[in-house]
Amino acid sequence: MHEQLAAVPRTESNWLVTCVLNIDFGGVVLYSLVPKSFLPPVPAELKGKEKPSSFISWAEPHTLTMASEKPILYSYFRSSCSWRVRIALALKGIAYDQIPVNLMKDGGQQFSAEFKAVNPMQQVPALKIDGITITQSLAIIQYLEDTCPNPRLLPQDPKKRAQVRMISDHIASGIQPLQNLSILNKMGERKMEWAQQCITSGFQALEQILQHTAGRYCVGDEVSMADLCLVPQVGNAERYGVNLGPYPTITRINKALLELEAFKVSHPSRQPDTPAELRS
Repeated sequence: MHEQLAAVPRTESNWLVTCVLNIDFGGVVLYSLVPKSFLPPVPAELKGKEKPSSFISWAEPHTLTMASEKPILYSYFRSSCSWRVRIALALKGIAYDQIPVNLMKDGGQQFSAEFKAVNPMQQVPALKIDGITITQSLAIIQYLEDTCPNPRLLPQDPKKRAQVRMISDHIASGIQPLQNLSILNKMGERKMEWAQQCITSGFQALEQILQHTAGRYCVGDEVSMADLCLVPQVGNAERYGVNLGPYPTITRINKALLELEAFKVSHPSRQPDTPAELRS
């Protein structure tokens, strides 16, 4: 058997991780490897049983690279789109490394040749994960949902799922792009007025929508992708001095969400690139 194993080329395409032992010896995680040609059948005693969290799969093994490399998030502490993704990663318990991209420094680090190679749109966030790079916050969140479905951020019920997507798009497409940095930089002295106008218009509609969909959170009583969009947008509203008095439903939901640990650790005041004077 040893000679047979030695003959198998040690490439990622040939060798597979079948089991990860979540036992920490000084920070070292142990991996069990097997070549594809030696992949064993599912043991009889495991058939039909739920796999423990440390067991990847007999039938669907992962490559060592996928199992061992942390995702890398390109982020800016104050970017609301980056904040959405940080919340999703925190909720799903996904550890990651973060590379700050300062949207203000050096004329905007997002415009550098190095970052353009990561994201040709020269925007944050971008997430390197499982051998690919994903941009656009909702696309990233959808990928995390597909590959790490617990806890769910999209309800199974099709009506509630549609409501979650509707609210997410309302914010991510109908409010945030109109008051993001690239637009505000073109507004000159009207910057603050423009931001307030865009957010107020969007919140007037959003408040009415939430009155029909909300429970404790945006859609019912479970945190969803809509909530990941809401909190950063309220943060923008507060930063631009929008009066939140006319939006009691938005305010109530935002307050409840900010009590959750995933929303606390992902907050702009607690990021590696947060300036000292803005830290909390």
